[in-house]
Amino acid sequence: RELNAEAASIARSACEEAGGQRFVLGSMGPGTKLISLSQVSWDAMLGSYCEQATGLLEGGVDAFLVETCQDLLQAKCAICACMDALAQAGRSVDDVPIMVSITIETTGTMLLGSNLEAVANALRPFPIASLGLNCATGPAEMADHVAWLSRHWDRPISVVPNAGLPTL
Repeated sequence: RELNAEAASIARSACEEAGGQRFVLGSMGPGTKLISLSQVSWDAMLGSYCEQATGLLEGGVDAFLVETCQDLLQAKCAICACMDALAQAGRSVDDVPIMVSITIETTGTMLLGSNLEAVANALRPFPIASLGLNCATGPAEMADHVAWLSRHWDRPISVVPNAGLPTL
């Protein structure tokens, strides 16, 4: 909590010094343990993410960025933690939006096998501001997934690819 509050505070100060319209995104994820693989419990992950989100709020983030999600349960847990931290602070997703970015592997699914359609349908009920893709692949490998999202997701989409797949 303390480290996240300090990091967000430093970013907030840098934005204010730079002037203009600038935003602080509190990056959350991906972590090293996954609920679906029974490496961590929902409650333990929720508590950890809630502590992180609380620190980010204390430091002054403008939005949460739940990113590089490899497990659908991980993404849902992080979203719930952000919502819990917001509620505890007397704030809402209208004040501090939640953005989510998942990782689709070259297999066409998340690391644990969820495809993009499953992800979109599972996350649609949550009050997230955006859904996107990041990491794992480059722009060419993301093109079909971004096209699918643009047809089936009714909110903003984010795309943060790697430079491309490694070449040997």
